[in-house]
Amino acid sequence: MMNRMCHLALFATLVSTFASCAFLSASKTDDQIEASVQQSYVFRNYLREDNITIQAKDGRVTLTGLVLNESHKFLAGDTVASLSGVLEVENKLKEIPAPSPMHTDELLVSKVQLLLSFHRNVNASETEIFAQDGMVTLHGKATSMVQKDLTTAYVKDVEGVKNVVSEMTVASAGPEQDEKARAQGMNPKDKTIDDASIAVLVEMMLLNHRSTSSLTPIILAKEGVVRLRGNARNAATKELIGKYANDVYGVKRVINEMSFE
Repeated sequence: MMNRMCHLALFATLVSTFASCAFLSASKTDDQIEASVQQSYVFRNYLREDNITIQAKDGRVTLTGLVLNESHKFLAGDTVASLSGVLEVENKLKEIPAPSPMHTDELLVSKVQLLLSFHRNVNASETEIFAQDGMVTLHGKATSMVQKDLTTAYVKDVEGVKNVVSEMTVASAGPEQDEKARAQGMNPKDKTIDDASIAVLVEMMLLNHRSTSSLTPIILAKEGVVRLRGNARNAATKELIGKYANDVYGVKRVINEMSFE
């Protein structure tokens, strides 16, 4: 009888110990998820001024708080969903009520500014954007004619833009100075870019460019290498998607496995 009681007591102790370890392990994983969210490139750079609360429990993450606009809500939710260990995301973020409804052109300027900031081969911080009835005018500085033309082409392909007039100036410098300025324009202030952020930036960019907005490729990022899968309309569209993805901050290489008929 005593022997049986000892076995039962030992069994109960083991069960209790296992349950405690499982709880501690789950709690540690949830803490790691919350830390990963806060340390992600998207949260550190694009969402740093938003008021976002992150709660993880058993791999299920709930986001609450206020963000600047719908794009920020999308960025937050999709970045969290792309992180390792996350099983589900409940995005309860709300937009900050604007003092007055934003004009269509104001929304367009905001969209163009955000989209240019994803591209590393343009000088987004030195580009001034004005819009009137969908007609966009660009001012500011480009480090070369190639960069000026590329900026114009990218903006023309943004959903809602009817036409673009570029009045950007090109910096006059020798080859060495020009290359140095171009390199500075291509590098983000924060060079530590995680794979979850890379995947979301590529996705966001493709959704907001007119030529690629109707396509939903599968985007996988690992150590800066982006793999694209899914269907493209044709060879030209596949090439364009690859080109756009390759111009996102943090992308080291693109493996384009998209197919078309």
